[in-house]
Amino acid sequence: MTAIYLMSMLFGLACGQAMSFCFPTEYTMHVERKECAYCLTINTTICAGYCMTRDINGKLFLPKYALSQDVCTYRDFMYKTVEIPGCPRHVTPYFSYPVAASCKCGKCNTDYSDCIHEAIKTNYCTKPQKSYVVGFSI
Repeated sequence: MTAIYLMSMLFGLACGQAMSFCFPTEYTMHVERKECAYCLTINTTICAGYCMTRDINGKLFLPKYALSQDVCTYRDFMYKTVEIPGCPRHVTPYFSYPVAASCKCGKCNTDYSDCIHEAIKTNYCTKPQKSYVVGFSI
């Protein structure tokens, strides 16, 4: 009985590591600049989900790099640029944002990812909205 229990635990751990639930997810963001007349609503994809991780008990004895845990982050992505409508001439109307093509569980790279787990509380428009759909604004 103990052997069956041990084998099922090992199988569960192996499957949990191999089967992460980290994938591109649709996300709506709102972009506005105080100088521009409109807020732009953009539909994009971000990496979101669950990655298997372990918390080590001996944290005091390990170097800091060994303590970082895997997060759901970009494997492949591209940047798209949109123009915010209603901006005066002296304001740059362009906004670039990442679009996730594929995701992975790995270390968070602060060069292109926001590694903070706080929710964005200001993801809404305070100005009239314009929607952005695949290459042109409506």
